[in-house]
Amino acid sequence: MAKLLLSKIPTDAPKSFKKEKTKKDTKKLVKEIGELTAKMHAEKKHSILVVLQGMDASGKDGAARKVFADCNALLLDSYPFKKPTEEEFGHDFLWRVHKQTPGKGQVKIFIRSHYEDILVQAVHKWITPERVKIRMEAINAFEKLLEKDNNTTVLKFYMHISHKKQLEKLEERKTNPEKQYKFNPQDFEESKLWAQYMKQYQYAIENSQVPWYIIPCDQRWYRDYSIAKIVLGVLKKLNPKLPTLKND
Repeated sequence: MAKLLLSKIPTDAPKSFKKEKTKKDTKKLVKEIGELTAKMHAEKKHSILVVLQGMDASGKDGAARKVFADCNALLLDSYPFKKPTEEEFGHDFLWRVHKQTPGKGQVKIFIRSHYEDILVQAVHKWITPERVKIRMEAINAFEKLLEKDNNTTVLKFYMHISHKKQLEKLEERKTNPEKQYKFNPQDFEESKLWAQYMKQYQYAIENSQVPWYIIPCDQRWYRDYSIAKIVLGVLKKLNPKLPTLKND
């Protein structure tokens, strides 16, 4: 993949996009996503794994909630990857991930993902650069297995928020009673490592065989539209059909 510099990629919506019109367009996309995922669930030929990866306060939870709002709960599932348990630490880093992948007809959303193990651990120097490379190779093989062996489309979204906007959102968690349940002092400590995280994100994006979509996230309405448009495009390509009774 071509060399990129995340700091040079915009984190806000293009000026040609108007908020109210974009929100209306997003509602239409979300409705179509609901209809096509229902057909995919009935057909049971394909599955979709959605990876939402980004810095704290980049809007991963909100994106999952808004984009898949019209999906049937029977076919939709999400999993938030947190610090590994003692049992998970005792296995290879993909052990806890593989059992969370979607089955045929399902949409699975990863809130954070297997990439945490080459992001957080590399930034804090808990693993060496050599081990990061080994894990990156394993991730590429893992995603290839999902796509080629199980008809799973892997959609990876890097939630591209600016450092300034992130700090605003983190501060909001201290002052807004409706957001205070999200407050974690450690998020501010991680934010101080912004430059190191950007370096690791660039490494992950540049060395992935399954490409990433870089989603501007400073404006949540444009974030939702951007992700929904990509998801719907993939569903249309899969073109799922409702099964019908065959004549004898």
